Amino acid sequence: MTDHIHELFGLTGKVAIITGSSKGIGKVIAENYAKLGATVVVSSRKESACEQVAENIRLNGGEAISVPCNISSVKDVSNLASTTMEKYGRVDILVCNAAVNPYFGPLADIDVKAYHKTMDANILSNLQLAKQVHSNMATRRDGSIIFISSIAGVRGSANLGVYSLTKAADMQLARNLAVEFGPDNIRVNCIAPGLIRTEFSRKRWENPEQLSEFLKTYPIGRIGEPEDMVGVAVLLASKAGGFITGQTYFVDGGVTISGG
Repeated sequence: MTDHIHELFGLTGKVAIITGSSKGIGKVIAENYAKLGATVVVSSRKESACEQVAENIRLNGGEAISVPCNISSVKDVSNLASTTMEKYGRVDILVCNAAVNPYFGPLADIDVKAYHKTMDANILSNLQLAKQVHSNMATRRDGSIIFISSIAGVRGSANLGVYSLTKAADMQLARNLAVEFGPDNIRVNCIAPGLIRTEFSRKRWENPEQLSEFLKTYPIGRIGEPEDMVGVAVLLASKAGGFITGQTYFVDGGVTISGG
């Protein structure tokens, strides 16, 4: 990496919180941030899974700690931010990747409990974390907040209705906070993946026949891998993305423009 490229995309000295980072998209973002010099706070529900990722990062020369957090718990979300502040005194990058989808079916049939569980976990936790890191970022007049949304947020769905609502809300949350936090030089953006080969989306890609039908709608001819998310996640976290805010980047193999 040349000095100029390192200056643009390097993350040395930065502290990054990544939720849902014990596997899938969050894990590869955490690992690559660490390779670029960031100190990484690995977080998901299970402490052992978080610590395994953090330990692997340390074994490969990076710096990481694990802080378990159930995003459905207001207390856990608050603890994630406060623990990071207490240990490092700063948060430079926040990636809200964790999400839930407890209900699959028509919106007309969803019960109130499932609705609130999805909205609270997927949106309220993102807002809460953004609010908690804001003052620390504002003090230094620098910071990047990234919400991992989904193409579901811009498409109608017969069975992913409430999940889709939260993913659309991620995009609007980024726009609103970009306006509110912009005067403090804090950037807020979204990444909207298409179908990515993760455990979270396994039911959509593990069936060969169903996968074949999906692939017909992807101009690039394949579904995504978690590693496909890294480039945009690095751009938005680094100096290279310093003039980007309030945007949603679609990382979807072209499916949203193909009519698929």
